[in-house]
Amino acid sequence: MPAVIRTCGLTKRYGSRIALKDLDLEVQAGEVLGYLGPNGAGKTTTIRLLLGLIAPTAGSATIFGLDAWRQAPAIHRRLAYVPGEANLWPSLTGRETLALLGRLHGRFDPAYRDELIARFDFDPTRTVRTYSKGNRQKLLLIAALMTRAELLVLDEPTSGLDPLMEQVFRECIREAQRNGQTVFLSSHLLSEVEALCDRVAILRDGALLELGTLAELGHLSALSIEATFDGPPPDLRNVPGVSGIEVAGTRLRCQVVGSMEPLLRALSAAGVRELVSRRPSLEELFLAHYGAEDRVERRA
Repeated sequence: MPAVIRTCGLTKRYGSRIALKDLDLEVQAGEVLGYLGPNGAGKTTTIRLLLGLIAPTAGSATIFGLDAWRQAPAIHRRLAYVPGEANLWPSLTGRETLALLGRLHGRFDPAYRDELIARFDFDPTRTVRTYSKGNRQKLLLIAALMTRAELLVLDEPTSGLDPLMEQVFRECIREAQRNGQTVFLSSHLLSEVEALCDRVAILRDGALLELGTLAELGHLSALSIEATFDGPPPDLRNVPGVSGIEVAGTRLRCQVVGSMEPLLRALSAAGVRELVSRRPSLEELFLAHYGAEDRVERRA
């Protein structure tokens, strides 16, 4: 079966600045792909290229086997897009906005629209100008999901949502996948990607760093450890699975992948007084796993 999304050497330059460089990527039918990277990595540029909003400098992108730049209207009949920020008509009500967006798309499921309104606890009778950021995001999500489009392109889709609504969103994406829909999910939230995605693509400075399942990219399952000691912290450089070590006085921070036992033995032998573990942010993961390479590049 041909890939739903395929890019080959996809590149976008703005003058001397490279926003995206030589992206080779395939997304299969029914797959949820997480597109990860810090702000400015090139995620939104990729989406604009896929949607045919900007032309590539080099390379190509196809969706459903159609050229993303030259055949965008035909592609858009089969996909739905949720931007990271809502730019809507302020004087329309939520229901009027959904009706307009539904007509613009060409097809939608009215019964599913009403179900989504209830599940997202969304009031469609108010005007858009009165909505909070979270409610505007709900409006965009409902508008996209109600189409039951073959491909959902989502750019930071949970921006502004509270944790309860994030859970509703995740269940909707799981339902979409069970329905055979394909999802391209751009995010900087590692927890969101972990909960939903079959594979993860990691982008930095416009270049694809890694691509694979979460099991294959084991460093994404790291734990962040913070420990306090009565005296100097121990040297953990030779402890298996430990990286990103930082020492400040009697406090130590690090990340660990795999078994915690070797690290706990080393900490216990040094007389640890306080110990806290948590999942690291995406930014911390980038610093821990790609920071050394950055430092080498800067020195060169």
